[in-house]
Amino acid sequence: MTNLALLPGWLDPSNIITGLGSWAVVGIMLILFAECGLLIGFFLPGDTLLFMAGLFVSTGALDISLWLLIPLLIVAAFVGNMVGYGIGYKVGPAVFHRPDAKFLKPEYIERSTHFFEKYGKITVVLARFVPVVRTVATVMAGASKMNAKIYTLYSFIGGVAWVTIVTVAGFYLGKIDFVRDNVDLLVILAVIAVVLASAVPALLHWRARRRASGTAVPEQTS
Repeated sequence: MTNLALLPGWLDPSNIITGLGSWAVVGIMLILFAECGLLIGFFLPGDTLLFMAGLFVSTGALDISLWLLIPLLIVAAFVGNMVGYGIGYKVGPAVFHRPDAKFLKPEYIERSTHFFEKYGKITVVLARFVPVVRTVATVMAGASKMNAKIYTLYSFIGGVAWVTIVTVAGFYLGKIDFVRDNVDLLVILAVIAVVLASAVPALLHWRARRRASGTAVPEQTS
């Protein structure tokens, strides 16, 4: 296996999986849990770890069925998100309403609340595919008091889609030399594509509002 050029050695998924040995699956689950639920885990390589896990299964280096691995990783990602939501729900308001807060101001919560009310469902799903955002979004959803039932449903949908797509891609596409040797670059391109796709609805909404304001006829005074 070749190391991923854009990641330091200790964060390289190949090194992580190889170094954990028989505990690799448990280690991957813990890393996914931390990245999806704990703010301190924002730097962890969830995407590339899933991809490399699928690749290791396909080569036999990871001795587990792909269709057993995927449900285990989905559980880890889902539980992580629920813990992150719970942390944001309990701690968020107190942190953002501190009188001496310079960066975590109350208006940030108000903006997040309006945002999650309008775009919460699709945001929770798409955030799964964007590093750092998937860590922060789950905590902000809790701090903004997003409806717990809706969050749980779409967090599960997003977790299933993210884990399944990336791990299966690693299982099948990882056998291609070019893909295997450029995983980090391809992940970056995929993230850019997701970000652009998620920005389209907001841009269309902004364009529609601009057109509406431009065609509005001002009231005439008698």
